[in-house]
Amino acid sequence: MLLDVVAVKPRTDFMLDLEFKNGECRRFDMKPLLALKPWDRIANPKIFAMVRVDYGTVVWPGGIDIAPETLYDDSFNLKEIAGR
Repeated sequence: MLLDVVAVKPRTDFMLDLEFKNGECRRFDMKPLLALKPWDRIANPKIFAMVRVDYGTVVWPGGIDIAPETLYDDSFNLKEIAGR
């Protein structure tokens, strides 16, 4: 199932708050990926904060992106987080 990202908000802790086309709001932790290429190039908080939505996923300057399926499958529903 392909779910497009329609909005993204970077957090100071290298997390992304995401809104998907189906209306779900989820949180994705980028920290595990920041040691890997090509994401190591966005490990600076100022560069990380330059994230935006393009073509249904999140992108950073320099052509860095991440598959929307990964963002959805490896994220947590914000309603579940709030309920903890």
